[in-house]
Amino acid sequence: MAKEHKIIQASTGKNVTGKTQAVSHAVASGGNATGLRVGAFVLWIFALAFEVLAIALILEKLLILPKIEPLYKGIGALVLDMACVIIGSQFWKKANHIDPASQKNALKFWLWNNMGVIVAAVAFIPFIVILLTNKNADKKTKAVGTVVAAIFLAISGLASYDWNPISQEAVAAATAGQVVYWTEHGKKFHTHEDCQALDRSDTLITGSAAEAMDAGKGTICKFCEKKDSAALEAAQNAIDSAAPAVNQ
Repeated sequence: MAKEHKIIQASTGKNVTGKTQAVSHAVASGGNATGLRVGAFVLWIFALAFEVLAIALILEKLLILPKIEPLYKGIGALVLDMACVIIGSQFWKKANHIDPASQKNALKFWLWNNMGVIVAAVAFIPFIVILLTNKNADKKTKAVGTVVAAIFLAISGLASYDWNPISQEAVAAATAGQVVYWTEHGKKFHTHEDCQALDRSDTLITGSAAEAMDAGKGTICKFCEKKDSAALEAAQNAIDSAAPAVNQ
């Protein structure tokens, strides 16, 4: 037996338990996703260039600004490295919200949405490894440089992570004006009130898929997605089976 929920309408905050209220809600997705992605890649290339520059400066392979200590010059290059990683990641996340990926493959979906996190790792971890394994660097340079790079890596990774990704499936549901359900603290929305993932929830919020996305629920529950796919496939099979009879 399906669990009974208290259902709150997202747009009004009123209890609508036992009622079905569809809410029309447009999906705004202005902007040029391709341009943003190109901008992200350009900035990420600059980030890697600044990482190389930081290594060259801190290990005194490149002798510029002689009055400044190599450690501080290297840290300055790392600051520029971090700035490029973070700004590029913001471009990338905005592009993905305009032109999202499919959530059918969870690993690919995560990797695509969090390219900035991967770039952050590439932009700092090699610096740390090279610095720690260099025999000519003194202990102070190794200690300070490694700590600073690790802090910048953490900051860049957290700033680059997409905490509320949006999927193609969610946009399709929003465009269709589909009524969905979600919980206050959940990360996904559901197309079925009786979804097994909602069995422990007493109160649900209902509204359009676009409203769910506005609330930070940018992907569809896997159980609901499978159920919807099965229903769609069954309907298509029924149509295909009926077609020959109609043509006779």
